[in-house]
Amino acid sequence: MAETVCTELILGGQRSGKSRRAELLARQWLGAAAAHRALMIATGQAWDDEMRDRIARHQRDRAERVPGMRTVEEPLALAEALEEHSAQQTLVVVDCLTLWLTNLMMPAEGASADPYEPTQSLCRAIADAPGPVVLVSNEIGLGVIPMGRDVRDYVDTLGGLNQRVAAVCARVTLMAAGLPLTLKGSS
Repeated sequence: MAETVCTELILGGQRSGKSRRAELLARQWLGAAAAHRALMIATGQAWDDEMRDRIARHQRDRAERVPGMRTVEEPLALAEALEEHSAQQTLVVVDCLTLWLTNLMMPAEGASADPYEPTQSLCRAIADAPGPVVLVSNEIGLGVIPMGRDVRDYVDTLGGLNQRVAAVCARVTLMAAGLPLTLKGSS
């Protein structure tokens, strides 16, 4: 039986099944009604060969698993992209908040930005979205405490971002080994 698609934050470690769950929800949404649309807002940037290969692989896999989903790339202006593309009949997948925060705090070029206001704007955009929004983020605070100050700051900031986004989502799911555990809302 298909799940009801609502505003959902999907958390988990690397390769935990977060993106697959988001794609499953998008596929279910598209199959539920002919008028439904699905759009992915991708936040990753290809700064090196490995990341270019990773992005290309994700694009190929996503096109195969969810052929009707369109993709928009937006590494920084996430709230604005969500406001622009969210519609009652459109499910928006944001993949992922972890890379978005990295782009803000540790840009490859230029000065870093304070993530407080962009995070507040994002939470308002999620709360005001007329259609369902599915957001993917890493849960990286479960391991050992990082040695560097900048990395500790990033881990702390991502934990705060995840908490603020979780507060405005109807459902929060933790993925482990490809299995969903509902933390908030009904499954």
